[in-house]
Amino acid sequence: MDQLNNREMGSERRTELRKILESYYSVEFSVSSELPAHQFKVRDISPSGIGILVNESSAVLAYLKVGDVLEMKYNPSNASELAEYLKTEIRHITKVKQGRYRGHYLVGMLILERPER
Repeated sequence: MDQLNNREMGSERRTELRKILESYYSVEFSVSSELPAHQFKVRDISPSGIGILVNESSAVLAYLKVGDVLEMKYNPSNASELAEYLKTEIRHITKVKQGRYRGHYLVGMLILERPER
């Protein structure tokens, strides 16, 4: 029974993730008053989270730390909708060592507060 409940819960989280990915195209945030806001495409990176790809030469990497909570501007997929500002936690920062995105870091994120739709 516990396995079934865990599967169901994982499935529900995955459904929520799908809604997030369908709702938002990109995310913008500023990590320092010295740097302009950075914009990144929102990506499906795991069964329970979303993320962004950051080039290893980007100055933003020096400012991001696991556990940071940032107010991020989520830009909608549909241009006629308004952007949303959501508190988002940085969950992991992982270097991509091979493949198409070699030379980038995968930054895993979790939206902490999201209004009901």
